[in-house]
Amino acid sequence: MKYSVCTISFRHQLISLERIANWAKAHQFDAIELWGVHAKNLYQSSDFTPESLAEKGLSVSMVSDYLPLDGDLASSLEGAKSLCTITRSWGAKKLRTFSGNKPSAGMDVAERAACTQRLREYCKVAADFGIDLIVETHPNTLADTLESTLKLIEEVNHPALRINFDVIHVWEMGSDPIFALDQLAPLIQHMHFKNITQRHLLDVFSPGNVYAPAGSRVGMTPLFKGEYDFKQFLAYLMKESSIPWQNMDASLEWFGHDVFATLDNDRKALAKLESDFLQQSQPELML
Repeated sequence: MKYSVCTISFRHQLISLERIANWAKAHQFDAIELWGVHAKNLYQSSDFTPESLAEKGLSVSMVSDYLPLDGDLASSLEGAKSLCTITRSWGAKKLRTFSGNKPSAGMDVAERAACTQRLREYCKVAADFGIDLIVETHPNTLADTLESTLKLIEEVNHPALRINFDVIHVWEMGSDPIFALDQLAPLIQHMHFKNITQRHLLDVFSPGNVYAPAGSRVGMTPLFKGEYDFKQFLAYLMKESSIPWQNMDASLEWFGHDVFATLDNDRKALAKLESDFLQQSQPELML
């Protein structure tokens, strides 16, 4: 797989993109997932550029932001165009967003129709820029259950709509991530990997807590030390799914302390898992 470092991991630290990029290159990462706030602030800045990343053998895999599904349509579309311009300026072809900020079960028919229509308009804008609009599986959105996510895809009905498959949030919504992976496989363009020590602590990933400098980090844990069995998931992804996993983009989404050390250890563990799999399945490639 192609692994990205998320700049949101450094949201409460004074660390330059250049330092993050230098570290990422030295620790087996392929790309940077650029948080929208950072992407906007860096736009047209000479401090660091796509060319600087390319010189290090890195790229921006995705710009991650939050497009509103309510409010004035004209201003929202202008905001989407601006974000698409910024996304393209970094050479990225994916713009991540959430499908609202309200549980799907709490939306009436008219409200849901308005939200999906807005998403369709954003998809049209993204398509004009040659990029995909990536909707994340996430609690309290229209993609907060597998059923609602599949319905959302059908309702928006636009080829620019794609899915960011957040494994833990899919598990949180009560679905088996392996089953959901197969259901959503044709549209999955990106994945988020993180884990939790115990299911009842999943609220630690709620945006309000994550973005708060003094928010709780209890339960956040390295990828292979949590309650969800990522080894089983990745084994299925590599051995049995229809997804060409070698070319799939996945971000290690770490929100806790000790960012560099945690990401380094997780990346090494992933590299070993992939190496072991390739050695077992295609021993001739290891000679």
